[in-house]
Amino acid sequence: MKFKTLMSSVALAAAAFAAHAAAIEVENAWVRATVKGQQATGAFMTLTAKEGARLVGVSSPAAGVSQVHEMTMDAGVMKMGEVKGGLDLPAGKAVALKSGGYHLMLMDLKSALVAGTSVPLTLVFKDAKGVESKVELTLPVAAVAPAGMAHGKEAPMDHSMHGNMPAKKAP
Repeated sequence: MKFKTLMSSVALAAAAFAAHAAAIEVENAWVRATVKGQQATGAFMTLTAKEGARLVGVSSPAAGVSQVHEMTMDAGVMKMGEVKGGLDLPAGKAVALKSGGYHLMLMDLKSALVAGTSVPLTLVFKDAKGVESKVELTLPVAAVAPAGMAHGKEAPMDHSMHGNMPAKKAP
């Protein structure tokens, strides 16, 4: 499938979800491609909740484990960890899920994610009243952020908490 068609699918899925009660806009969504044997990757997007909400879960049939993560710096090395309790989406404020900050982590991948393909992803939200809603997306897979979605230079990441992935040392 062509990348342009994949982006159209993402736009349609996001538009369909915006009609739901949670009224959360999903923009610039994509998943980073992997190489054979790579067990984890990130998914990135911008979320805007009209009335405020919380991103409380993520799942994908492409991964055994899917989590909302945050990166922090420690002695020049980025460390990642799951965001416990969910990620706040303040009313009307765009929240970027990007490298170097909050993002979605897909781990224990079932197979390599090849650029030019797509990955199904389900996001779970809770509104201020505690009502859960879900959105089903199909995200394009790309080696780098598609044009207009780049999030800047990436720092070394410590993936040691993901099992067989050794920590990358800072240069």
